[in-house]
Order: sequence, then structure tokens, then C-alpha cells
Amino acid sequence: MANSSETDLGFAELHCLSNFSFLRAASHPQELIRRASELGYRALAVTDECSVAGVVRAWRERKDNELDIKLIVGSEFLVDGHTLVLLARNNEGYRQLCQLITRMRRRAEKGQYDARLHDFQQTSTSDCLCLYLPPRHGDVRATLQHLCHQFEKRLWLLADNSLDNDAPRLRERVEQLAEDYQLPIVASSHVQMHIPERKKLHDCLTAIRANQPIEAIRHQLKPNAENHLRSLKKLAHIFPADWLHNSVHIADQCQFELDSIRYRYPKDVLPGQYSAGEYLRLLVKQGVQRRFGSQVEAELWKRIDTELALIKLKGFEHYFLTVYDIVRFARSRGILCQGRGSGANSVVCYVLGITEVNPREASLLFERFISEGRKDPPDIDVDFEHERREEIIQYLYEKYGRKRAALAATVITYRRKSALRDVAKALGIQVDLLDQKIANYGWRYRSKDWIDEIINDGLGLSAYQIDIFKTLLKEISSFPRHLSQHVGGFVITEGVVADLVPIENASMADRTVIQWDKDDLESLSLMKVDILALGMLSAVRKSLDLIRDFHQQPIQIQDIDRDDADVFRMIQKADTVGVFQIESRAQMSMLPRLKPHCYYDLVVQVAIVRPGPIHGDMVHPYLLRREGKEPVVYPKPELKEVLERTYGVPIFQEQVIKLAMVAADFNGTEADELRRSMASWKKTGHMSHLHAKLSEKMLANGYPQDYIDRINRQIEGFGEYGFPESHAAGFALIAYVSSWLKCHYPAAFCCALLNSLPMGFYSASQLVQDVQRHGVKVRPVDINHSDWDSTLEPDNTSTGDAALRLGLRRVKGLSEQAAISLLLYRPADGFQSLRQLEKIPGLHKGDIEALASADALAGIAGHRFQARWQAAAMHPQNDLLSDAFDNDDTALPAPDDYDNLVEDQDSVGLSLRTHLVRLLRERDMLPDTPTADQLLALANEAQRQRRGNPDDKIKVPIVVSGLITNRQMPKTATGVTFVTLEDHTGNINLIVWLPVAQKYMKILTTEKLVVVRGVLEKSPDNDVVHVIAEEFKGYSELVADFKQGSRNYH
Repeated sequence: MANSSETDLGFAELHCLSNFSFLRAASHPQELIRRASELGYRALAVTDECSVAGVVRAWRERKDNELDIKLIVGSEFLVDGHTLVLLARNNEGYRQLCQLITRMRRRAEKGQYDARLHDFQQTSTSDCLCLYLPPRHGDVRATLQHLCHQFEKRLWLLADNSLDNDAPRLRERVEQLAEDYQLPIVASSHVQMHIPERKKLHDCLTAIRANQPIEAIRHQLKPNAENHLRSLKKLAHIFPADWLHNSVHIADQCQFELDSIRYRYPKDVLPGQYSAGEYLRLLVKQGVQRRFGSQVEAELWKRIDTELALIKLKGFEHYFLTVYDIVRFARSRGILCQGRGSGANSVVCYVLGITEVNPREASLLFERFISEGRKDPPDIDVDFEHERREEIIQYLYEKYGRKRAALAATVITYRRKSALRDVAKALGIQVDLLDQKIANYGWRYRSKDWIDEIINDGLGLSAYQIDIFKTLLKEISSFPRHLSQHVGGFVITEGVVADLVPIENASMADRTVIQWDKDDLESLSLMKVDILALGMLSAVRKSLDLIRDFHQQPIQIQDIDRDDADVFRMIQKADTVGVFQIESRAQMSMLPRLKPHCYYDLVVQVAIVRPGPIHGDMVHPYLLRREGKEPVVYPKPELKEVLERTYGVPIFQEQVIKLAMVAADFNGTEADELRRSMASWKKTGHMSHLHAKLSEKMLANGYPQDYIDRINRQIEGFGEYGFPESHAAGFALIAYVSSWLKCHYPAAFCCALLNSLPMGFYSASQLVQDVQRHGVKVRPVDINHSDWDSTLEPDNTSTGDAALRLGLRRVKGLSEQAAISLLLYRPADGFQSLRQLEKIPGLHKGDIEALASADALAGIAGHRFQARWQAAAMHPQNDLLSDAFDNDDTALPAPDDYDNLVEDQDSVGLSLRTHLVRLLRERDMLPDTPTADQLLALANEAQRQRRGNPDDKIKVPIVVSGLITNRQMPKTATGVTFVTLEDHTGNINLIVWLPVAQKYMKILTTEKLVVVRGVLEKSPDNDVVHVIAEEFKGYSELVADFKQGSRNYH
């Protein structure tokens, strides 16, 4: 804080850009408001360019840290070379500012704005103050005359003495204009950084914005670092006192506070004869009857009354009614949907049909959903079929109009890879070379030292350049790069959205987004409804449709038996390829150990393979206690109620929150603060005060320090990425439903998955190979039998009497419109010759060649080489050269097995012929190693023959081979990479420890086909087998033209 004599001078900085003026300023809003307070400023105006995107962060920083400084909301506008700054004087001024920004943004492309001088007249700005910064050169008389008329007695000239060579002349220019137009002058530093040490970063951002190296744009850079928050003493030295006093005078006129914004819930969902509370209670009563029947125990009504009372107290009735209306509309259209998030903790949500999990059965914690100390609306996320979510979005736009509904923003920030590339380019480093090195380090993005290793590895930088590079990377980390649209967060209001926050165009047509993200909305208690897309819901709905239409069995999700022993046996064997949530390597490895046998076990399964339980060392104790190998103990008896369902081990976020309430005497408000801290820890890292509070209270209540430490580690794990029980419960239900479909209707389920791609963990090739291993016949794409989607066909030799026919959508290069034309004109007895295809409107030569390449014309034109040759001579919808086609009897040799594999993979993305690994082995081109389906038998044989401790792992030296289909490096497994190999019998799971990954980095990141030497491992108490990799050898040169994709998690 400045000394009293300096503070008495009085100053308010009224022209300040944060890093939300993307690539123009070098400091976060939080840094700016904090530094201004330290310097003793009376006020700070955050005036980002045509934006208020950063102002909530400054407001939150000021509020959370009780900073003694006024925050003013404003915005800068560049109009034909002139700089105007508008400040909101009051609530109406803020509304006018938002409307003005919206007007300029909405008529420009995403990320741009179109400011015109007459906008300040056509959009009322009567409650805004205007500061005008004259350009360094040019005639300003017309502009000033217009501004003097528009902002009579509300206009000041800005003087921003930057102490460069031009400063004396500019000062004279401002003083002359002030005299000519009788305008007061206000001092400013035209702030773009909070401290001068950010000058290098500012230069770097300027270069990134110009897409040029710094050396090439030296003339565009600031000559010094004077555009920072300067001390009061320095300001007094370079500006006249009256210019400084004018800043305080202006600040005193600005009385708007962000928390004075008054959001009004939409009332469109409310029948005229009811109040919101009355209508909600009516719907709840109807829902109770539907869910529980007429006999409802008093305890349930007591909980419902408690929830309704708190909903009324918090004024959230309209929020619940709005979400209910959206779900009601979806179900009226036959769109599958399910609520999740903390909304699943609410019985009210359950009986309204918003969620499908009974919170009473799952012991879900209502305090995580709503608490008396929580001001922001509760969190209800609703998943919809990903292919039909657009119908929901259009319903909202139609119901509320574009002025009352808009998507929330997502702030795209610099992460390590993007920062590395942009900073390198600004420093003049060869980006191609850098990209090559990044690719080589692809598996090590989570290694602490990977950036240092890249910078030091052959980029030809001096020690000084390396130091600058690292400093800039550290400073630019988490800087906002641009705004994007939230995945589905809608803001819906009773009034106009642009009265609350500006709206701008998104990249998608007919999409508009506000300038605040979900955290900003939560801070200001503004309602957001999450309309999310979930591919598995599309697949489930399509499965049910296929079962109804093909098997003549109309089944609804609620009809599915949730205690099916066959389903749980399948899950316990980790036979879960394609199943929701429990299909990843880590989940499949856990399933035979946890052995889920009921729905609640699946809830645990979904949640346990997450950083929260893993970091808290909770996984192994849970498994041991579940198996009866370790006694169930509680640190203190009062925790039994909290932890009994999970054997005394906290697995879920709600349990940690409830544990804090029981063991550390946290009240509802403190518990909600803990929830929010866990949610934001990954971004902020701010949880130390809660750790201290929790530790102090638990210690005082007699809990051992080692247990307290484990709970704190688990809390940090949840902050990294953890599942609340409510979230896991919703996902577990979909996991079970998808497992049931796979178990009883494998052909229909796989067909639905293929028709819903891209989604999930596995490629079309892997899904098809899996369903074939389950006895389902899969038939190729055929012009006379395939529809656009994959379909089911009768076949009593196939599992479930259904064969799967691949659809035309699998054909690379064939548009849906062309396929529709083809199907429309397909004769009842099918096409008999290629000649018939020439006559089909909308079917072009390229479409026919794509069908030939996919071998879809085999039935009428022979093998793919022959069909493609004939297709090349065709002239669709043109008979002039038809004779040449008819007379071409050239016979081409048929493709061999390898040619067909390559062509299948390239044109359809999968092959129904022999597997590549089998083919190469048959040709003695690849070592004849044990196959995936032989590994368990090998491990079991070794287990039978071994001597020693029966609890030790079985270890067998082995060599395996296959195509790499997955590479995964979970955050929970530091230093290890999981790799999946595929052969003609299944998948081989590899574990690659960091030293081996480092040694074989190039092979791991670039090869498609590998032979691996290592150790086959198996635990004696389950059938999980994997190979600990020790050596790799690449064989991709054998299959250079084979397009095998892999799913890589970095």
C-alpha cells in the first residue's frame, strides 16, 4: 500500500485492458485489481475491448479478498482509428453498455466487432460516461463534434503520458483539443499490464496477434513498459493534479456494482392460475404418484417438503419448472434424456422425471444440491441423445426467442502445447522442428520435464533465449486465447439477455453466446441450464428401436430388469467393449477385481477409477474389505453412517463432504464452500485454507493425523477429476442399460453403436470384431442390400437369429444425399448392372467409384478392381459415351488378401476378411507369437505349476505382437502408459513404464505394428492378464499402406 501522502493525491485508473482483450494485454483481471489496491488507487475500471468478459473475475477477486478499491465496469471501442472508453454510471448505464457491445458484436463474425460512430447515438448511452483518447495523428474535429453532442457534460479527454519521444507533442495536442472544445482532461496509463515486468510477455502477445516473430514487428511494439499500473508518486510527477483529481471525480459518479444485477427467471412455463410454488408442488404430487404409487411413507413426504421449502426459500421454483419443461418436451418427441450432476441428489428432481436415480436408494446428499448458504442456482445437467440435441436447442430458441436465450461461453486458455507453439513462433523458432519434437514427446505431456527437454533438445537456443522462453511459457499459461461456446449451458431470462451481459456470435451458424462462462454465471447467481449431448443415449434409443422393429419386442428402459445375473456375469468378465463408461482399459482392469453384482456396485465401479479415490489411497482398502481380506473399521463410530455402504472407505465426493460435516463440524455453507473449492481446484489451486480448517477441526475431534492427510489428498484428487456419487449413479444406470443390451441383443447393440459413431472408446473395426467374437454374423456393404444405416437381417446361424449388415454410411466418399438417391431408385429386385446407376439423379461418378472401392458393387460388377475400372468409364446421367462402356470387356486380376485388407480399411474403416496380423503370420512375415486368446491359459498353466507363495502374482516371460489401437496415459498413473494391441483373436493389454517408454519413444509414438517382449502377469484371484513391456520392435514397414487408426490419450 502506498504511504498516506501519496494516497491523499487520489487517483482512479479508468482505461485498463486485461488479458480478456485477447492478445492485447499481459495481465489477468485479478492481478490488475489486486495491484491497483496495493498501490492505493481509489478505483479501477476494467475496460476490455468491446467486452465485459473479464470483469467478473476482477469483481470476484475484490470481493473474496475484501480489497478496498472500487471496481468500475466499462469497455473500450476502436472506431475508425479513434479510441473511446465508456463507463457504466449506474444499472441503466451497464444495461446500455451491454446492448451497445451486443449490437457491434452481432453484426460481425465470431471474435470480431463492427463499431460505428452512430452506434453511440442509435443505442442509448445516456447513463454512460465517455472518455476519448485522440489518435496520434489525423483530424479529429468531426469525431469530437459528434461526441460533444452525444455525451454533453459526460465527455473527457484521455491523456496517457507514456513517456516516449512523442509524449510532449501528444500532451500539447490533448491540451489544445481541451481548450478548443472546452473539455476536461483525465489522466490514465492506458494500462495493459499490472507490472512493468510483463513487457516481454506483452511483446510476445503482440507478435502472436500479428502472426509474426517479434523481430519482424519491432515497430509495432511499445517503446517502453509505461502502460502498467504506476505508483501514485510517479503519476503525480508526470500528470497535473487536476487531471488526477478528474479521475476520482469520474469514479465517484460510477456507482454500478455487478452484484446489483437482477436476474429474473422465465415465467413462460407457468400456467396462469398457479403461482410457481403451487405449480411445482402440483407436479411433484403427480410425480410421486407416478414413481411410488398411492402408498407413500411419511418419511418420503418429509424429505420432499424439506426440499420444496428450501427451493422456495432460495427462490428456485422457476428454475425447476424450466428444467422440467425442457425434459417434458424431449420426452414428447421420443428423445432419450437423463439428468445428472448434483440434481440427482434431489427427490424433487426424481419425481419430476428430470433424473432417473432414486436418491433415497443411493443415499445421495441433498446438501450438495442446495444449501441454505448457497446463493447460486443448483446444478442440473441433462444429457440428451447427441444426434437430437439440436431439436432441444431449437425448442429453446423458439420458445424464448433469440433475445431471451443464449449459450454460455467457454474461455479457451493457453495450455502447454498451444503456448509452446505460439511463444516459439513469436521468438522466431522454427515451428516445424518444434512440432516434430512435440510429436516425439507426445506420450509425455504430463511429465513435469517434457517442456524443458523439448526446449533444451536441439532447438539451437542460447541460455538467455532458453530463460526467456521458459519465463514466457510460465506467464502465458492459462491466459485466455478466445471465447468459445459452452458445450450446452443455456442462459434463459424473463427479460432480454443482453440487458445482463453482452451477446456475440458463435462460430456455428444461428448460435449466439454471452461473454461470461459458467464460473462467472455462478458467481453472480445467474441461471444456467445445461443441455448436454451423450452419444450413448443415441445408441440406446437406436438399440431399442431395432429390438422393437426387428425382434418385435417393444422394450422401454424402465422395463429392463436391473438385477439380471447374466448381465453382471458379463460385466465381471470385463466383456464390456462398447459399453458406456466401463469400457476403458482402467475400468476393464478393475471389473474382475471389484466383481459388480448389483446396481450400486456399478455406481462404485464408475467412480473408483478416478483421481479422488486413487490419490487418497482408498482403492486397495476398499477392494480388500469388500473381499473380506481386511476388517471394516471406522476412525470413529459417527462415520459409520457416512461410510458403511463403501466398507468404511470414502469413495464419493458426497462422502467427503458429509465426512467434513460429521468429523469437522462443517455447516451447510462450509460444506458448499468445500464443494466449490473441489470444483475449481484444478483451475485455481486454492484449497489450502479449507485443508487447514478441516485438519484443525478433525484433529480437535480426535481423528488421527494420517487419516486426515489421506482425506486431504483425496479432496485434491476430486479437484483433479472425481465423480460425485450423484454423477456416478446417473452414469451407472446408462452403463447397466448398455450392458443389458450388449448381453441380450448383441447384434442390435453393435448396429446401434455403428450408426451413432463417432462416440465412445472403440473404432468401428474393434466393435465389429467384438460382436463377431460373440457369434454375430456381419455382412459387408452391398448396393442391393444395405441401407444408409447399418441394419439387422434374419440369420438363424447368428447369435440372436440376427445378422448385422453394414450400411452405406460406412463408405468413405459417399454422401448421405447420394445414398438417399440410390436407395430411392433401387429396384425391388435390386440393381442388375452398373448401367442402371448412370440414370440416378444426384449420383455422381465419384460416388460410384467410392462404392466400387468399398466392394459394394461386387454383386453386379465383380471384384473391386474390376468394378472400379468399369466405374471410371461411366458417365452418370449422360448416354453419349455409353457404347464405350458397354464394349469394355477388359478383365482385371482380382485383388489378393492383403490388397483387400488395405482397400477395406481405407474405404470402409474395417474388414470382414482375415485379420492383418493373421495374414502376416501365415506369410511368415511376422513372428508366430501367442495370441490374445491364449494369454489367460498360459498364465493359468504357470499358476498350476508354480511353487511358493500362492498370493504372489504369476509372471511368465513372453513375446506378443499386434496392431496398436490405443495409447493411454491417465493422470492417475504417473509414469506409466497403457497400450492396447489387437490381433485376430482379441486385445492384448500392455503396461509400459516410463524408462521403457523413454527408450522406445519413437516406436511407441509412430509404429502401427509391433512385436513386444515382456512379462505376462496375472493376479491369482482374478482373470485379468496384462504384459509388462520390456522391449519393442516395429514392423510398420510391412504395412506402410495399411491405414490403421489408433486412439491416443495424451
